[in-house]
Amino acid sequence: MEPAYKILIADDHPLFREAISSVIASGFAGSEIIETADLDSALEITRENDDLDLILLDLNMPGMHGLTGLITLRNEAPTIPVVIVSAEEDKQVVLQAITYGACGFITKSSPRAQMTEAIQQILNGNVYLPSDIIRTGKESSSNRRSRHEDNPISPELLNSLTRRQLLVLERMSKGESNKQIAYNLNIAETTVKAHVSAILRKLGVHNRVQAILSASDVDFSQYLKR
Repeated sequence: MEPAYKILIADDHPLFREAISSVIASGFAGSEIIETADLDSALEITRENDDLDLILLDLNMPGMHGLTGLITLRNEAPTIPVVIVSAEEDKQVVLQAITYGACGFITKSSPRAQMTEAIQQILNGNVYLPSDIIRTGKESSSNRRSRHEDNPISPELLNSLTRRQLLVLERMSKGESNKQIAYNLNIAETTVKAHVSAILRKLGVHNRVQAILSASDVDFSQYLKR
């Protein structure tokens, strides 16, 4: 039997709340859904419900002031995963949201099945980014190198990774979840998690998304030859 979750949808558009509620109801049967339309009430709900499994947060609802609202919510409830669900598709906004503590970013234009998969990945403890955002990162690599916040991985750091860690990082950079990586490499999911932790530590990055974006230009075949 699938586990039931307790999920807060914070969005000021009733039709979208209804749509995402439908996605949750069909994809995660038995889940409890709480709805709100502004940041102040979302903060109040998190204070009263410390057992929330997930918060789906709109960037542009009343009280948010862009990413400031995300920071406020993360400070109020640091242990509850927060996912941005927004019509915004600018890569830099997405990356900033992850930097400020969101564990995923779902665009409102995503197909229903993709939304379900994204929510499942996040509930499984992974970070979710739309694959097109990762591809954008690859296509604009020359621009990214000119920005301080984007640091391509040096050959020295890559050489510090074991062969198995390189294989895991390669699959992470393709957008695979821990479960998918475990299946494809024929290892336990707990082993994948241990490798991911070691990769983040060795690369000096704070989360999975930063690792993925840093590795978007890497030719893994070159390093896996050794």
